[in-house]
Order: sequence, then C-alpha cells, then structure tokens
Amino acid sequence: MVKIETFDATTFWNKSYAHQRGKLLKRVQVPDDQIKILVNKPYLELPAPLRYEIETSGIKKTELT
Repeated sequence: MVKIETFDATTFWNKSYAHQRGKLLKRVQVPDDQIKILVNKPYLELPAPLRYEIETSGIKKTELT
C-alpha cells in the first residue's frame, strides 16, 4: 500500500513571505479576493477544509519558491 505524501504546510506557512503564500493559495484554487485576506492570517486560522486541501494537494515546496 502506498503512503499518501503530505505537504508540510505549517512549516512552509510560518517561514514564507506573503507572495509565496499567495502562490500556494492560487494552486489550490482560492479566489483572488480571498487570497488577499488569507495570506496574512496564521495557518491555524485558515478554514479546516482549506488546510486539508493544501496538505493533500501534492504540491512540492520547490514549486512555490
């Protein structure tokens, strides 16, 4: 059985700049008006379904930097 690979979003979110967070949110198809609000929030304040989508999206850190 293959292990599901997850993205370490908490660490990325804490160490990244707003433009990198915006790229991540665009990759999971968040509307632009919401991106402006969400990039400045702490990771744990993001809605749970969005956090789940980010962590299981298969995005690699190298794609965002």
